[in-house]
Amino acid sequence: METSKFSKFSAEFLGTLVLVLMGCGSAVIAGANGTAGVGLLGISFAFGLSVVAMAYAIGHISGCHINPAISIGMVVTGRMNASEAVYYIVAQILGGIAGAAILMLIASGKPEYSLAANGLGQNGYEAFSPQHYNLQAGLIAEVVLTFIFLLVIFGSTSTKNINGGFAGLAIGLSLVLIHIVGIPVTGVSVNPARSIGPAVLVGGQALSQVWLFIVAPIVGAVLSGIVWKTVLERN
Repeated sequence: METSKFSKFSAEFLGTLVLVLMGCGSAVIAGANGTAGVGLLGISFAFGLSVVAMAYAIGHISGCHINPAISIGMVVTGRMNASEAVYYIVAQILGGIAGAAILMLIASGKPEYSLAANGLGQNGYEAFSPQHYNLQAGLIAEVVLTFIFLLVIFGSTSTKNINGGFAGLAIGLSLVLIHIVGIPVTGVSVNPARSIGPAVLVGGQALSQVWLFIVAPIVGAVLSGIVWKTVLERN
C-alpha cells in the first residue's frame, strides 16, 4: 500500500522538528555551559544523531529528507517529482519553525536566557559567524559541505549499494563530520529549513542573513545531483 501524502507530510514535519530541536538545542542549552558544556563535538553529534534517529523512525514513510536541499537534490537526480518535493519542503519549513519555537519555550525557562543575546542556534556570517568568517567563506563552505552531504545520501541510498540498510548511519555520521569542520564558519546549515526556523523567531540580523543558508545549500544540492547523475552513476 502506498503511503499517503498526509503521512509523508507529517513525517517530514516531525522529523525536521526533532532535528532543529535537538541539534540547535544542543548548542543553546548544552553547548556553552562552562565545564559542563558539550562543546563543538557534542553539538556535531547532536545533529548527526538526530538524523540517524529520524532515518530509522520515519525513513520508511517519507525517506526522511527533513531538508529542502535533499528534496531538491532528489528531483535533480530523478528520484522524486517536483510536485511531491513542494509539499515536502513546506512540511520541512513548518517543522523547522515548530522545532525552534519549542526550543525557545524551553530555553526561556532559564531566567538568564535572552532570545536576543543567546539566540536559537541560528546560522550567520561575518560578525554573526561563530569565529567571524566572512560572507565569501560562508558561501563556499555551505555550497561545498552540502555538495558532499548530498553525495553521501545519493550513494548510500542507491539501489546499487548492497549496504543500503546502513544508509541512515552513514548519512548521520557524514553530518557529524560536516559540523566538526563547519561550525566555526557558519554554525553549519546545509539545510534551509534548519536555518529558517531559528531565523524567523530570532529576527533581526539572523533573518537578514538567512538568504545565504537558503541559496547555498540549494546550489550545493543541485551541483551534487548533476555530478551524481552525469558522472558518478552514469550508465
